[in-house]
Amino acid sequence: MRHNMMLSMLLLSFIAPGFSCTSAVIAARATDDGRPLLWKHRDTGDVENKLVYIEGSTYDFVGVANTLDTLSQQIWMGSNEVGFSIMNTASYNLNQGQVCDVPDDQEGVFMRAALEICASLDDFEAFMDSSVGRWGLAANFGVIDARGGAAYYEKGYYDYTKYDVTDPEVAPEGYLIRTNYSMSGTEDKGYGFIRHDVTSKLFSEQPAISVDFILESATRNLKHGLLDSDLRGGPLPLDSNDKKYVLFQDYVVRTSSASTLLIQGVRPAEDPQLTTLWTILGWQPVTLVTPVWVKSAALLPDLVISRDGAAAPINAAAMELKRTCFPVKRGNGQDYLLHSQLSNQAGTGLLDRVLPAEREIIEKTKAMQAKFRKKGLRDRDLRKYNQWLESYIRETYEKELGQRIGE
Repeated sequence: MRHNMMLSMLLLSFIAPGFSCTSAVIAARATDDGRPLLWKHRDTGDVENKLVYIEGSTYDFVGVANTLDTLSQQIWMGSNEVGFSIMNTASYNLNQGQVCDVPDDQEGVFMRAALEICASLDDFEAFMDSSVGRWGLAANFGVIDARGGAAYYEKGYYDYTKYDVTDPEVAPEGYLIRTNYSMSGTEDKGYGFIRHDVTSKLFSEQPAISVDFILESATRNLKHGLLDSDLRGGPLPLDSNDKKYVLFQDYVVRTSSASTLLIQGVRPAEDPQLTTLWTILGWQPVTLVTPVWVKSAALLPDLVISRDGAAAPINAAAMELKRTCFPVKRGNGQDYLLHSQLSNQAGTGLLDRVLPAEREIIEKTKAMQAKFRKKGLRDRDLRKYNQWLESYIRETYEKELGQRIGE
């Protein structure tokens, strides 16, 4: 019986590779520094992603969009200048038996609209209440604001259910996790049960949730919740020449993993512009984080920008490195990971080299955050930081990963 259940759940992962985002909303009381966090590990068929700065009708914002969406009409996670931040995971157990007269899959357009006009959770709720039936939605929307608000909204065509993460009765640990089903939806329908369980276990082992933990452990989580295996643990291949393959299905990291955004909010008395968007714009095991702020289009690093419809430079480099981890091109080769290229006993795997390099970025960024909180987010300081970041990332990719990032 257990064997049949395991087979059925694995088969679901084969037929639904894009239904795989993993996310969390973390209230300030559960973090190590008293600031809320909003996390989305994005999976999609559109693996070329970019970061965009949009001058909105009311508020300007930064968000992740698909490279091929040249007008950036759909935003898949982002934050605006007043600290309102939003992301989603698709839900596949809402709207059961319901019909809507508008097209489905409007989550990206919906989030762009919300970022343009919402400053708070109250604004977001008013936006939803005023547009019932106008959006083809089936999603779990995670939201934080600069006033201490943190919540999930499980939103269908005509209504939504709110889960207030600041309420100890709703979220006893101070955080909630969502994958690709809704707690208010039809029971035992949807996707991501295994990913939800393994992420929940990982979070439960932390005394406080931190930026470091989310970036290194949660979004690079290579534990399988059902098979009890850990591709970052053991047994590891000997070195990069080891040709052992593993079936790569239903981990948090997948072949369809495209980007991650960890939004670190502010305390209620702080400037909302200090909201930090820790961005991983590519396949997470081979992509270094690029922290950004909602300041101006000119103050986004060139590495994350798409020029003339081309992939953002860091995204293009990550896709090249990812290909070395999946060298089998025939049949279902994309489902088989060459484990040694990712991690091995010799410490020469791509992930083995990415994580130590990324810790330098995290420490440098924390120092900059401390400066910003004392003196404000000044353009000259941000330009200097971006120059360091771009130089450091380019040098790391070339010297440590053997991949030159295009100019």
